[in-house]
Amino acid sequence: MQPTISGHDQADGARHANANRPVRVIAVTSGKGGVGKTNVSVNLSVALARGGERVVLMDADLGLGNVDVLLGLQSRGNLSHVLSGEATLDEIMLEGPEGIGILPAASGVASMAGLTAAENAGLISAFSGMRWPVDTLVVDSAAGIADSVVRFAEAANEVVVVVCDEPASITDAYAVIKVLSREHDVTRFHVVANMVRDAAEGRRLFEKLSVAAKRFLDVTLTHMGSVPFDDYLRRAVQRQKTVVQLYGGAKSTRAFTAMADKVNQWPVPRGPQGQLQFFVERLVNNAELDPENLL
Repeated sequence: MQPTISGHDQADGARHANANRPVRVIAVTSGKGGVGKTNVSVNLSVALARGGERVVLMDADLGLGNVDVLLGLQSRGNLSHVLSGEATLDEIMLEGPEGIGILPAASGVASMAGLTAAENAGLISAFSGMRWPVDTLVVDSAAGIADSVVRFAEAANEVVVVVCDEPASITDAYAVIKVLSREHDVTRFHVVANMVRDAAEGRRLFEKLSVAAKRFLDVTLTHMGSVPFDDYLRRAVQRQKTVVQLYGGAKSTRAFTAMADKVNQWPVPRGPQGQLQFFVERLVNNAELDPENLL
């Protein structure tokens, strides 16, 4: 299995310096499935790449990953092969729209859905040797509060919570924020209101979540943006493309572009906190803190 890095200069020495280059790590999660979390992750990644960022999108929904399917890509391997030592991250990397790198998860592999902390740590430690250049790592985690979701979120620089306007989604999004804040010291969250009629409805949805969080939790919530119902988005999904690629004038494309602009205004962590190696070490350390999950 050989890495495919078309569109990039393979002689670029910077590719070997990921551990020392400032990297923004964004974990995207949701309280429940079915709220469009992966679509947000994919389109945000493409919008960031269009703005000049070198983006790697990691499908961290271990066991039920579908980023490669959403984009119509054929994976040569997945994270289970990295976990077993059969391949490196560069060898399973796919090149997606606008040159983003995609790390596919192990869809349908039951054992990947229940990794021990030690196995998770071993999987992520492979990032320290990754050669693919990256400015922003977007981690599309699973929904809910599974152990792997928590570790990715607490190790990331920024956490994005995707919510739609239905009671279960709002309640479960609040539960995720509560667990991450009270038990794992995550205090800053960016909220994306998805599948809303317009920006006003998105703002109202954000306020519903924000009022409860401010009342009961010591956290900061920011409204990252609203993604409207959009027939062009549905068409793009059917064609296994991103709406950002296909329909530049679509309302949803404008929403994702605006969110990417906001991300670019977030401060890039400097010093050790801004290095990919720091993200890796935090994941490893978080795993070691939970001895019941160690092999």
